Amino acid sequence: MKIYTLEEVQNQIIGHRGTPERELFEYELQLEQIGAFVKAARKKRKLTQEQFGQDIGITTADIVTIEENTTEVAIGTLLKVLAAINATIQLQLAYTE
Repeated sequence: MKIYTLEEVQNQIIGHRGTPERELFEYELQLEQIGAFVKAARKKRKLTQEQFGQDIGITTADIVTIEENTTEVAIGTLLKVLAAINATIQLQLAYTE
């Protein structure tokens, strides 16, 4: 019986690092983690999505969008939510030719 590493399984199923399929997977995974983080912080404060949105001046739909891992979130909205829960996000920008 052959044992595979997680990296080997991901390469086989999702694609190797640097491929468009793998990059999309990694991107979506990061969004999912952000959404789960925001949801946990909101619930820790015992707030509904509506209450949380009202407290920070955004719509309930925006909160739902962030928590449900959609790719259609404005960066300004995300930063406002993160500031409200005393969280920061680190972005790494690089120019490639």
